[in-house]
Amino acid sequence: MSKSMAEDESKAVDLSAHESAADVGDGQLIPADGHVIDDGVRRALKSRHLQMIALGGVIGPGTFYATGYALRYSGPVGALIGYIIIGVDVFLVTQSLGEMATLFPSTGSFNEFAGRFVDPALSFALGWNYWYMWGTILANEYNGAALILSYWTDKLPSYAWILICWIFFMGTSLLGVLVYGEMEFWLASFKFLVTLLLYLVAILLDTGAIGGDYIGFRYWVHPGPFANGINGFGKVLVLAAVMYSGTEAVAITGGESRNPKKDIPKALKQTFWRILIVYVGMVFFTGLIVPSDSEALLSATSKSASSPFTVALNKAGWAGAGNLINAIIVITLLSSINSAIYIASRCIFAQAKSGRAPKIFAKTTENGVPIYAIVFTNLFGLISLLNISENAGNVFTYLLDISGAAAFIAWAFIGLTHVRMRAAMKAQNMPVSSLPYRSWGYPYIAWILFGANIFLVLISGYGTLLNPFDLKGFIFSYLVIPVFIILYVGWKLYHKTKWVNPAEADLASGRREWLGGLDEEDTGKSGSVMFRKCLEALGGQHLVVRVWSRLD
Repeated sequence: MSKSMAEDESKAVDLSAHESAADVGDGQLIPADGHVIDDGVRRALKSRHLQMIALGGVIGPGTFYATGYALRYSGPVGALIGYIIIGVDVFLVTQSLGEMATLFPSTGSFNEFAGRFVDPALSFALGWNYWYMWGTILANEYNGAALILSYWTDKLPSYAWILICWIFFMGTSLLGVLVYGEMEFWLASFKFLVTLLLYLVAILLDTGAIGGDYIGFRYWVHPGPFANGINGFGKVLVLAAVMYSGTEAVAITGGESRNPKKDIPKALKQTFWRILIVYVGMVFFTGLIVPSDSEALLSATSKSASSPFTVALNKAGWAGAGNLINAIIVITLLSSINSAIYIASRCIFAQAKSGRAPKIFAKTTENGVPIYAIVFTNLFGLISLLNISENAGNVFTYLLDISGAAAFIAWAFIGLTHVRMRAAMKAQNMPVSSLPYRSWGYPYIAWILFGANIFLVLISGYGTLLNPFDLKGFIFSYLVIPVFIILYVGWKLYHKTKWVNPAEADLASGRREWLGGLDEEDTGKSGSVMFRKCLEALGGQHLVVRVWSRLD
């Protein structure tokens, strides 16, 4: 057993001899020795919270304006193919991670699993890789706020918008996990419904019902289905990886879920399909209504950005509609930035709990908020202030390259860790039938997941090597790889770690046992159930009722 696991065991709280299983709090960790592990955070998140945290974390302002980036760099068909490819990649992630996270739910998630089944040094490197991935996503969300808000006025400098947002979100992120979860549920629900509404707007624009000009597939013919060749397609793959990042974040919330055996697989599967529909649908519809050579779309030279819907509505003569779309995008910031802070802070919190980050980040307030992890993470988000000396579009591209490569690395090692966990189960005669959730297509999907993402991270910056050579772009595209190697090798040499022997891997600590009992969602007392019943009373089998039922 690794040193970090031994430390976790030493911090376990004994159950009294007379305490029955029914006395143990719902959602606690029950290792094989009968201890309850107290990791300091509150287990208050319900199934609906977990699903919307993942959905809200990836449907952010970038969903509405960064699709224009994909469209501009690879054309409508190139962007669509890129998003579908990464969507399949993410499906493999949900399968491997779902199996592991339901068996061992914790805030450390796959970063912890890597140390348990592969190598403690990999856990260290992967944990920090995932933290700075979300840190750069957070910075890009702040940068995106400056891009969008600058649409209305350029009198206020972009750094001022960033600082205003930074102060606001520092306050909201310290309110506690239950407040955060409830806020995220309603905001993410709003974003999902707005996305469906925008699809309707796109259909009306494309058919000429708005603007009077029938477009059809005109822009797929001219300026054409593809743009910028392999270089543009590579940029779309990286962008899609960043946009899809967050599907795996459901597993991070496992340590604060009431019932991960039920909640995590459900959230991973439903979130994947929602994201696939949202992003593939968004790219498809924007490719219909906006030409890929529009100068108003986001690019590396942009100082402000417009959503493709804003561009299309302005072109159709609805100038005021652009303000409405941008206002909606600003509202999405409330959700996406909160999610980025939450996920990144819980990641560094888990690192600190296992001795792989300074101990101060493991400290929590009385209501279970990892305050120092949150403050440090949000401070990292201020690298978005790089746009003081660079165009905001340039900063967007640089941060995108870093977070995209980090996402590919994280997904690759989720696949490898899954293989090693199954090897440990086989070596210790643990039947596959004992798994709360079984991955589809094992072992093929796990190996494909590992190999495909190693390949993707290696080619992610291919375009920078073309003539003329882009030194700055090359550095940002591949910076993550040497950093990851240094973290892994450095920890391995300093602590003299070894690859975990499958026969000795820990398959006991942290396994979740469920003791029955219904929460608010099962008894019909939750806000979402009550809201759905009200809708049913008003509209029977109305479309909104059916959509909401799927959301819950």
